[in-house]
Amino acid sequence: MRPPLDAAARQGRFGNPESGGIAGPDGLRGLDAGEWAGRTLEEVAAADPAGVHAWLTDPAYAPPGGESVAALIARVGAELAGLAPGTHRFVVEQAVVRAAVVHALELPAPAFWRLDVRPESVTTLTGRAGRWNLLVGQQNGPDPATRSGPN
Repeated sequence: MRPPLDAAARQGRFGNPESGGIAGPDGLRGLDAGEWAGRTLEEVAAADPAGVHAWLTDPAYAPPGGESVAALIARVGAELAGLAPGTHRFVVEQAVVRAAVVHALELPAPAFWRLDVRPESVTTLTGRAGRWNLLVGQQNGPDPATRSGPN
């Protein structure tokens, strides 16, 4: 299994969805950072402080040539909705885990920034009849970012 983040993301850089990253369904790829890809938050903030402020406060704001947090949440939610019943396990970036939790729990999009997801942690979503539940406090799971589909 690959680590939950590619090398750039582990170094605190915005990832590039076309750089290989993490294998899995297209709907669960990481946030498209557009022109910010490959740069640290500090580098982007120095060059475009207003853009970073907008990105951190407005879920509809997208980095130049990139994807907004709201679009990420919608894309991840559509992927989750399209999964067949059963158990599914994916290794995904931390932003995808946050987007999945926001979607699954029907939280407002700004909650995305209030969720901390540790690298190589396990997040479990379960569901029945389209109703999602979040398992909190799981101890050492077999795979990072484990997710069970609706049954």
